[in-house]
Amino acid sequence: MKTFAAFVRKEFKHIFRDRKTLIILFGMPIVMVIMFGFAIRTEISNSRIAILDHAKDAHSQKLKGKIAASEYFNVVAELNSEEEIGEIFKRGDVKLVLVFPQEFGKDLVNTKHSPIQIITDASDPNTANILSSYLQATFQSYVNEELHLQAPNLNITTRMMFNPENKSVYMFVPGVMTIILMLVSALMTSITVAKEKEIGTMEILLVSPLKPFVIILGKIIPYLVLALIIACTILLLGLYVFDMPMNGSYYLLFGEIFLFVLCALVLGLLISTVANSQQTAMLISMMALMLPSILLSGFIFPISSMPIPLQVISNAIPAKWFIIVIKNIMLKGTGFEAIAFETGVLVFITCLLTLIAIKKFKIRLE
Repeated sequence: MKTFAAFVRKEFKHIFRDRKTLIILFGMPIVMVIMFGFAIRTEISNSRIAILDHAKDAHSQKLKGKIAASEYFNVVAELNSEEEIGEIFKRGDVKLVLVFPQEFGKDLVNTKHSPIQIITDASDPNTANILSSYLQATFQSYVNEELHLQAPNLNITTRMMFNPENKSVYMFVPGVMTIILMLVSALMTSITVAKEKEIGTMEILLVSPLKPFVIILGKIIPYLVLALIIACTILLLGLYVFDMPMNGSYYLLFGEIFLFVLCALVLGLLISTVANSQQTAMLISMMALMLPSILLSGFIFPISSMPIPLQVISNAIPAKWFIIVIKNIMLKGTGFEAIAFETGVLVFITCLLTLIAIKKFKIRLE
């Protein structure tokens, strides 16, 4: 029994000496609870919308005020014409546009019936449907409070831009492509260096005349080719099995895919420089990439509904920017000018990660 107790004490000491294991054991549950608790929100708040008011009467003004006071909406633009609707959607500035007809107030008072049009960005169909239902509830509340009428008196028509059939696959194919490319690319490169450390071949690289940049490049190129093949496979499945539209440029799309895959590979390589084993590299990759990429990228849960700290953190998640880019190209058919900012962020993250990875290798070479 004493031998067994000594063995157990030895195991505890071994665990507590390994700080990385402790961080994973205690850090992962904390991170998961915090991220799931704050990021998973089925409700939507502070969603950016625009209003096109042809009526400009008392009722439309009161209704706009009620909408602006709601926690669900953030009115960021007042449009002047129908032509501006497509442009503001393509820029990604808003998720919904509300259109008041010219005789809105007059028809509402005289005939107790008035049409209203809701135009949504249905590249994210779940968000579009939720926002539409929120607006309809706001309209009915206004009618009940101001006109004291219980029956519906608003003829609400909803128009889904970029996804008229309201297919959820239009949201999931870009999101799944992003998550798969991020995890597979980063996981492959994080394991490759850690494997060489375990089998002892890393020492050969460290004493070789190869510069850190050459080592990094040599590690990335094979997996870059494999990741691009995976990306093409996913894209073909999306186009020909799930009938995803392709309204933009193929050259621009593949250029953005190349950039994102490169960013993911460099991120995986950076993880491998601080991991001493394949298991540690895999755990770090899954914890540092899988959860943030799924929860903080806007793939499933709207970022605007998250607390401000998580919204700030989401800006450092490459998956967030790539999902915006791929939806703009495939669904909205936008050119480079509409995604220049997102592309710039991906370039910056890739360059920053590359510099850090090179620095880590320099330290080891010295």
